[in-house]
Amino acid sequence: MSDVTTTTTERAPSVYVPSAEALATVLAPGARPPRPSALGASLTFGWRAMLKIKHVPEQLFDVTAFPIIMVLMFTYLFGGALAGSPREYLQFFLPGIMVTSVVMITMYTGIGLNTDIEKGIFDRFRTLPVWRPAALVGMIFGDVLRYILAALVILGLGLVLGFRPDGGVLGAATGIGLLVIFSFAFSWVWTFFGLILRSEKSVMGVSMMVLFPLTFLSNVFVEPSTMPGWLQAFVKVNPVTQLVASIRGAMSGDSDPSATMWLLLWSAGFVVVFGTLTMYRYNRR
Repeated sequence: MSDVTTTTTERAPSVYVPSAEALATVLAPGARPPRPSALGASLTFGWRAMLKIKHVPEQLFDVTAFPIIMVLMFTYLFGGALAGSPREYLQFFLPGIMVTSVVMITMYTGIGLNTDIEKGIFDRFRTLPVWRPAALVGMIFGDVLRYILAALVILGLGLVLGFRPDGGVLGAATGIGLLVIFSFAFSWVWTFFGLILRSEKSVMGVSMMVLFPLTFLSNVFVEPSTMPGWLQAFVKVNPVTQLVASIRGAMSGDSDPSATMWLLLWSAGFVVVFGTLTMYRYNRR
């Protein structure tokens, strides 16, 4: 009986190496596209924020229904007691409630950012070859549209109820412009909180704790001269007070240069301080 030795030969798998012609057919011809500019990337992310409104139109509730409720409620609640009639009170009150409504809406910038971070969306954005802060700046650009819409809703309702800006169209447009500038700057405060706080409920809680004193301890509802002296000291340095005084002056046709100067200084300060802190935190998150 003979032993039969069977020899098996293992054959290495063949590796396909594509030719240069084959690669040329699947790769994009020409030079690599240039890196988008900082402005272009920011505007793209701003467009993303507006597309979110398109797909979830319920997000417009806070810039449409909420301002209408605020105007009607406070005008007819305080008008007769403070000014004799709601229509007379509206002349004083409408610029203030416009500020209150829009400034309160700014907190949703931080809430939206915190939600996107929790979902991991911003981790994807950070890997893109674009200007690093573009996602944050673009998000605030998108919110600017919400601020303008809320201001226009309040102004339109005020005109229906009897508000008449003596400054005309130019005065009303100037007032809304000042409001948008401040709101854009103030949004950086909530952007920072959206980065450092762990949940959207925490962001909302901190936001309301800051916003209520700023908006109610101001010249929105009454003249500061009717307040106690210790309260007037806070009201006079309150940035919301400067904002309301600037808008009232613009809409009445009697501008307040001092209040406008302080408003712009406050706005620049918010951007410099909280914009820097936000970038520092975002780059190290």
